[in-house]
Amino acid sequence: MSERAEHPTPSSAALIDGKAFAARVREEVKTMAQDFAASHGRQPGLAVVLVGSDAASQVYVRTKVRQAGEAGIASFPHLLDADTTQAQLLALIESLNADDRVDGILVQLPLPAGLDESAVIEAIDPGKDVDGFHPINVGRLSAGQPSLVPCTPLGCLLLLQDRLGDLSGLKAVVVGRSNIVGKPMGQLLLNANCTVTTVHSRSRNLAEECRQADILVVAVGRPGIIGADYIKPGATVLDVGINRVVDDAGNARLVGDVDFAAASQVAGALTPVPGGIGPMTVACLLRNTLTAARLRSQAG
Repeated sequence: MSERAEHPTPSSAALIDGKAFAARVREEVKTMAQDFAASHGRQPGLAVVLVGSDAASQVYVRTKVRQAGEAGIASFPHLLDADTTQAQLLALIESLNADDRVDGILVQLPLPAGLDESAVIEAIDPGKDVDGFHPINVGRLSAGQPSLVPCTPLGCLLLLQDRLGDLSGLKAVVVGRSNIVGKPMGQLLLNANCTVTTVHSRSRNLAEECRQADILVVAVGRPGIIGADYIKPGATVLDVGINRVVDDAGNARLVGDVDFAAASQVAGALTPVPGGIGPMTVACLLRNTLTAARLRSQAG
């Protein structure tokens, strides 16, 4: 079985190149990380915790560790067996909270069955919560206060601001209400002075709601759910979905939640899958680690 990742060339929509923009973000982080190291005598540090042997998670963790090193960030990977207990995992987090070399702690989700994700997230020092999932950081984001922000929504916001500039007054629709993407994305857009609507599986007139959007962000995990009739002509569309589909011949490919070929006939700008939002997530993790290091140095 072969696996490939393809998307057709859009006929009208401009392609938003998340891969290229993420490379720029990583270069900026590298420069600032070098300045931090020169000032503080150490590199910013990121601890990555993986429990179990999920293949996709292992690849993702390796990518994070490699890109951290390239950006001048020290990485501290902790690869734990699938039978790791809740007490053992919490003890590790407690030790990382107390480790002055570590500025950011990322626990790769999902965790194996039997481990309490909420308790693990809440055990992380909010100042080291580079995923932005701790309730304190969630509350700060909702209150419009400085906080560590979830990486994928942050990446989306940076792409939007790069393309559109000031987002004030634009109508934004977020499809999906997860704690990881949908909810924080809506809050970030609201903080950027957009008029925000969140739609989900229980929403009525989904296509009609989406067609009102100047900015459409889709994060539901359903291949091709958003077609041309969901998109306002000229809208900027960010496709956060990454879905692996297999055709009748057994060939696998990655597709988003947006029907790329159809949407590209209507949208003004569109992210591809892959090469759109995905690279921005890791770049923003590194950016958050640097932010956490700076904040900790100021507090100390």
